[in-house]
Amino acid sequence: MSTALLAAFAVILCILFRILNVNSTPSKPRIWCNDFTFLESVTKICPLINEPYTPTRLWGFSGHVQTIVHSVIGRVRCPWPIGERVFLTLNDNTTLTYDLYQPISLHEDDITIAICPGIGNTSESVYIRTFVHWAQRHGYRACVLNHVGALSSVPVTSPRIFSYGHTGDYNAMVQNLLERHPLTKIVCIGFSLGGNLVTKYMGETDRVRPQNIIGGISICQGYSATEDADSSKSFSEIIRSPKTVLWLPYLYQTGTKFLLNWQNFRRFYLYVMTENMKNIILRHRSVLLNEDVKRRFGLQEQQIISAATLPELDDAYTRKIHNFDSIDDLYRWSSSVNYLENIKTPMVFINAKDDPIVPELLLNPIKTYASEHPKAMYIELAHGGHLGFYEGGFIYPNPVTWLDRALVSLVGSLFLYHSDTAKKIAD
Repeated sequence: MSTALLAAFAVILCILFRILNVNSTPSKPRIWCNDFTFLESVTKICPLINEPYTPTRLWGFSGHVQTIVHSVIGRVRCPWPIGERVFLTLNDNTTLTYDLYQPISLHEDDITIAICPGIGNTSESVYIRTFVHWAQRHGYRACVLNHVGALSSVPVTSPRIFSYGHTGDYNAMVQNLLERHPLTKIVCIGFSLGGNLVTKYMGETDRVRPQNIIGGISICQGYSATEDADSSKSFSEIIRSPKTVLWLPYLYQTGTKFLLNWQNFRRFYLYVMTENMKNIILRHRSVLLNEDVKRRFGLQEQQIISAATLPELDDAYTRKIHNFDSIDDLYRWSSSVNYLENIKTPMVFINAKDDPIVPELLLNPIKTYASEHPKAMYIELAHGGHLGFYEGGFIYPNPVTWLDRALVSLVGSLFLYHSDTAKKIAD
């Protein structure tokens, strides 16, 4: 083998080792929580968060690989849980669907997990299916929102699809669930975009939430971006700062700089998300972009088709459909960080430090929030990527991820905390 070939091989190996981050070792999650009673309840049922997380050895220490494997493959040996698809017609003539799954094994308490998937995802997404099956096996009922427009088999019947901040669809699912199971206790769980929606839903002051909701969990959402992002500031100071930008901030204004460059391949992820959103809109163009809708909302179809980034697409489509004068107004309304102060229900937030879509800078506000507010906890893993969290094995990971196991345990923890609190009030 020639010297040049050996040198090229060595360079390729160095790049692979760097991308795969193989020098890393398993580490325990870091926890931010100033409420000892809440922390004790959570760790009693979920000791997993105090144990080292061991990613799949060859590639699991790379946030990029975890994210890509999650996006392309989802989960290994993924079951297909059997459920009932529920159809609802909302006041604006939207056809909303959610899937309802009954528990496989018996649980002494009636608990339902209300799931809000990530952007453009549904009950048919493989990571949702795996988690639902795991929850069913532990005696929990699950209901999964299908984002409007995301299911190709369900027609769009009004001139809108899902958005970053519209929580009405999720609320409609919860209300219908309670008509069917009025005594169930509900834990709300959101993934990525769904984490933003669940968090916003829990903190909206103009919405009356059912007393059945006992807690919420958000996974891999962004929070806010500040140009100075000073973690020494209090949460209220961060929110009041004029430099504070919104949920999915890396797609917006100040935060746009994170994904509009090629550092850490973020521009690639932005491109994929933009194309996915455009494909959903164009798939339902006969309803979303007919002449009457374009005239009513002032839509220019060519601007939508040619949008290269999500901010451009939102400016051409989303803000107009939701009647906002600017994307600034749309994003401020959509951002969960602007609703955190109003949350009264216990909440757990989970992120991975190596998430290539959510820059580490954006995690400072939630750390501050969890450090200052009762009944709030932030859990940060060094590895896991964006919704990956694969664990075990050298090349082939375990079929159940760290996240699946942790979420089921956290649901039990939130119920324990709710029960203990209720007993103290009764006494």
